Amino acid sequence: MNSQTPTHPRTGPTAVSRRGFLALAGTATALAAGGTAWSGEPAQAATAHPGLLHTAEDLARMTAQVQASRQPWIAGWEALTRSSHARATWEQRPTAVVTRGGDGTNAGLLYTDIHAAYQNALVWRVSGNEDNARKARDILNGWSHTLTEINGNADRYLAVGIYGYQFANAVELMRDYEGFDLDAAGSLLLSVFYPMNDRFLREHNDAHIENYWANWDLCNMTSILSIGALLDRGDLVDQAVTYFKAGGGNGSIGRAVPFLHENGTLGQWQESGRDQPHSIMGIGLMGAFCETAWNQGIDLYGYDDSRFAKAAEYVARYNLGYDVPYRSYSWRSGQGGGSWQTQAQISEAGRGEVRPVWAMIHGHYAGRRGMEMPYVTEMIERNGTEAGGGQYGVASGGYDQLGFGTLTFRRPRPAAKAAEAPAESAERKPGEAASASPSPSVSSSASPSASPSPSPSPSPSASPSPIDGTPGPSPVPSSADPSTATAAASDGDPDIPVAVPVGFGVASAGALLGLVGKFRGWFER
Repeated sequence: MNSQTPTHPRTGPTAVSRRGFLALAGTATALAAGGTAWSGEPAQAATAHPGLLHTAEDLARMTAQVQASRQPWIAGWEALTRSSHARATWEQRPTAVVTRGGDGTNAGLLYTDIHAAYQNALVWRVSGNEDNARKARDILNGWSHTLTEINGNADRYLAVGIYGYQFANAVELMRDYEGFDLDAAGSLLLSVFYPMNDRFLREHNDAHIENYWANWDLCNMTSILSIGALLDRGDLVDQAVTYFKAGGGNGSIGRAVPFLHENGTLGQWQESGRDQPHSIMGIGLMGAFCETAWNQGIDLYGYDDSRFAKAAEYVARYNLGYDVPYRSYSWRSGQGGGSWQTQAQISEAGRGEVRPVWAMIHGHYAGRRGMEMPYVTEMIERNGTEAGGGQYGVASGGYDQLGFGTLTFRRPRPAAKAAEAPAESAERKPGEAASASPSPSVSSSASPSASPSPSPSPSPSASPSPIDGTPGPSPVPSSADPSTATAAASDGDPDIPVAVPVGFGVASAGALLGLVGKFRGWFER
């Protein structure tokens, strides 16, 4: 076992950290008292598990909404259970050396298995189906005990970034499952993924720091943050957060969103002059970064006057077919940075491409904070139910996001949630930083271009492909007691006020409180 990997017991009361247990106790108390646990701040204390992209509270919401057959969550669940990657019969193919870019490329073995592990784990978390849990465990164990190296051309850094954060999220969902080897997974992440993540942010493949696009930094930042959160490594969490705020590369917030327009309400994305699929990919990666940080008690969604919200609105607006302002963007490239490049106008290449990134962003800004996000909202309405890996094309771009945001991130919007004041301080003050983005005027004259998708890796994906008809896992049984659900019965309305988690019930909360009391003495030792 790697000496840096902490020991995590996976059964019994020790499966929850003391800090996580106290957070759980607070949730149980709130549920028993009034049924509403969420307070407008990050849902968990740092180091509580699960706590990367999905918290225990999130998983409870998913289960309750699916049990009640509420839209749009039930549509998201159906998209998941129709996926061929969510099958308990998936055949994993772990290999020692993974190559992305150049001769011998075989990265598809890794990223398809990661998505199969994540999807099976998510099915288990929502439905309790043990066949899916065992499959996710076996996939992750197989790779944790087999993979020794990731190589290739420069794209190897995309591999360790994208697949690093995705692997960590699948591991987080399975961390306490019987027979799952968390120590081996942690050792793999610390010995193969993290060193390359760290090297890229420090050296940028021996190129000038401005040479690589925002998504290269962002995937490696998100991998470091996810590994740190998974393994309770506060130093890694701090490294990633510090880079987000003040890093010299294009993944830091000031460089990823270099210009503001329309009285500071729209933020031009760094890759907007390159093409739209990579711009959307970058928005998805920064969303995953901010969501993971939020679940560690760090608010980056609201950082710098919600600068990320302004970028999401900008990219969504343009890809919906509306006009946006654009300022000429220049940067230095090559090893020494002596070559200057300029993009004088926004690119229409791949405009309007569908990727499953928007529900996460909507879930925070509109769902948690009640902010007006007109273009992001229009985007999720136009794109419909978000699917996941394997359903947006077979190339690597179809696996850039874990997806299924309709199920995992959609939140009924608070009834009267006012936007909160932005936080300018560098201190971690979760829940203080958000400002409503004024609705910019929309030009209806422009329409999405049919420009061909660009070729650079990672290749953009198409709209969700037809899902195979293989029988899926058994659905979640209907709730036996409809009275436990507190949401309004209307389907498909994101503005319905709701208590989170929904359908938990006072009786269930009481049982959880009983468990809290039973093990309180152990945690106070």
